[in-house]
Amino acid sequence: MIKKGMPKMKITIRKYIDKDIPCITRIWNNIVEEAKAFPQIEKMSEKEAEIFFASQSFTAVAVCDNQILGLYILHPNNIGRCSHIANASYAVCANYRGEHIGEKLVRHSMDKARELNFSILQFNAVVSTNQSAIHLYEKIGFNRIGIIPAGYLLGDGSYTDIILYYIPLI
Repeated sequence: MIKKGMPKMKITIRKYIDKDIPCITRIWNNIVEEAKAFPQIEKMSEKEAEIFFASQSFTAVAVCDNQILGLYILHPNNIGRCSHIANASYAVCANYRGEHIGEKLVRHSMDKARELNFSILQFNAVVSTNQSAIHLYEKIGFNRIGIIPAGYLLGDGSYTDIILYYIPLI
């Protein structure tokens, strides 16, 4: 097992495969349970996750020494006349947060979105308490569009703001 803080982890990002489903389901569900980032309330079963991850334009995993550290999903933000705008969600295993895996996933998703002919990447609901994500997106150059007050229900039953971001890909 890789220890947090190990220097120079050799991380590769690749398309997920079916045998990744149990691990990426656990990582995804952990974030759902934390109730600090994803909009879902209910955890997914492995069967539901299999369908969910397969339905994306692209699902990727970050891997080091055959261990999955995180993942992202990429898909159109909307349909038809707005389908050139991508949306993505990122999940990093709690044990490896702070190791710049999220940044690698975001940058990879931007390249993949370009490859899939998306021209914009937009985030609809970055939770205002998710300071590490906010810092990362602003560091990369995402533009803050605005704030929706009380747009996210936290796990403790209180509401906090969500922030919308976008970055041109071309």
